[in-house]
Amino acid sequence: MARSHKLDRREFVAIVLAFLGSIMGVVVGLPAIGYLIDPATKTQKKEDWISVGPPENYPIGTPTLFSFTRTTVNGWEKTVNSYGVYITRWTDAVDDISAFSNLCTHLSCRVTWNEDEMGYICPCHDGIFDDQGEVVAGPPPEALQEYETKVEEDVIYIYFKEG
Repeated sequence: MARSHKLDRREFVAIVLAFLGSIMGVVVGLPAIGYLIDPATKTQKKEDWISVGPPENYPIGTPTLFSFTRTTVNGWEKTVNSYGVYITRWTDAVDDISAFSNLCTHLSCRVTWNEDEMGYICPCHDGIFDDQGEVVAGPPPEALQEYETKVEEDVIYIYFKEG
């Protein structure tokens, strides 16, 4: 003959408390786990249109350095990198604008515009680029990186792609 097990008050309270404790653990635990895992699942934009200001900020025919920073998030690590771009307005025409990276294509030293030489000079190994970013002298293997530009609502933008 099978005996039925009857719950006494102590066992009933223990079962109800275990059930309620489990529910509360799930309610608190899932958001906490999501909070801890979320940074690792985010994807970072590697490209974007960067505003460099109105055309009036850039004199015609003179490359002008524009510096900006980009923050990269990799999981829980944040890295801030600074970049430089030489913006040149060739004429008053809205679409007659060039943007060149200020990194030499040889060893990524920072180039500077030299008015006397009418070119970009790399101080590391005497690399010289003309006003169009083409190699004139030195060890650089290729021209300066040129960025795509656009002008919208009287603001110049460059299309910046990391990597």
